[in-house]
Amino acid sequence: MAMLAQETIQDESCDSIIQDDESHNRHAEAAESFIRTNGVHFMLNGNPLFVNGFNAYWLMNMASDPSQRDKVSTAFKEASINGLTVARTWAFNDGGSNALQYSPGSYNEQMFKGLDFVICEARRYGIRLILSLVNNYDNFGGKKQYVQWAKNQGENIGSDDEFFSNSVVKGYYKNHVKTLITRYNAQTGVAYMNDPTIFAWELMNEPRCPSDASGRTIQAWITEMAAHVKSIDSNHLVEAGLEGFYGPSSSSGLQTNPGFQLGTDFISNNQISGIDFATLHTYPDQMLTNSSDQSQLQFLNNTLDAHIRDSSNILNKPLLVTEFGKTCKDPGYNCSKRDDLFQAVYSKIYDSARTGGAAAGSLFWQLLVEGMDSLKDGYEVLLNETPTTARIISSQSRRLGLLSQLHSK
Repeated sequence: MAMLAQETIQDESCDSIIQDDESHNRHAEAAESFIRTNGVHFMLNGNPLFVNGFNAYWLMNMASDPSQRDKVSTAFKEASINGLTVARTWAFNDGGSNALQYSPGSYNEQMFKGLDFVICEARRYGIRLILSLVNNYDNFGGKKQYVQWAKNQGENIGSDDEFFSNSVVKGYYKNHVKTLITRYNAQTGVAYMNDPTIFAWELMNEPRCPSDASGRTIQAWITEMAAHVKSIDSNHLVEAGLEGFYGPSSSSGLQTNPGFQLGTDFISNNQISGIDFATLHTYPDQMLTNSSDQSQLQFLNNTLDAHIRDSSNILNKPLLVTEFGKTCKDPGYNCSKRDDLFQAVYSKIYDSARTGGAAAGSLFWQLLVEGMDSLKDGYEVLLNETPTTARIISSQSRRLGLLSQLHSK
């Protein structure tokens, strides 16, 4: 993933923009209450909430460059027009010249002001944020960088998987969590922990610990870190960032992700009391390479059925499909094939929500706007350039919104 150049931040007041633009006031008012859960439902002001959303990992990095901030605003504006109400993005960038966290406890205030702007602008457009706290992968630092920081202090660490067990590394992570959650937004004056614009904290993007297939290492880490977040911030939901791979606690579930035993366990990890809802990342074109589109759709439907069923019957918690998509880089790709996949995901979500099931929404990977060619990874959606996909997204937003209204008191 591309690292973006950073320039000096100009202190723009997002609040003053809100005051000047009355058309967005109703959106701002919508974000005044924190999201809760009740059984398999997200709740807003005592009513069930169903959401349609998107991923845009790049928001903070882009917002840290004043000449690029308009792309953040444009993305939120286009998303809002299409009824999207939740965005998932990175609240981390560890090590390197453009880092949010240069070294343990040492932060780049200009990058932090970029995140301040993202939160402020999201509120302006009635969009809530799932903020991820660290990466499993090397992009933007991740667990490898945390482990290296500990090695630099003399820790004897053999594997990056010790991110999950080494006490020094865990201390670094806990300090980052506290710094982020207790930060006061320079534009709004509101501490992140008190800002209902934030939908949830995500402990890690796609945690994996392949060196311990039993799942005990990640189980212990999620338990400890979810409790740590909750000890600081009782307002917000917490989720683990899991891809949804089944583990030892479900022999039947293992059949849905053959060959993908990576130290996580969809059932036991999400049964942890500090985890408020379950997540699933599904990319059939990556799980079933060189197979037909029809085979991939069948796999997708089976995966969704299993996770919705288990979230409903075993976990009794909401399920969000927090990543899904189809790459345009595969041979024979055309937009209608991606539209078919979006329709399949959206239909499963809607049918579950309509009948009282656990599926509460989904977030496609990934939203870009014009002028961001360097961030294209094959899965990008540009709403203004793909009208058929935009119509499918808007339709899902409308019917989930109507469903929320239908269940309102």
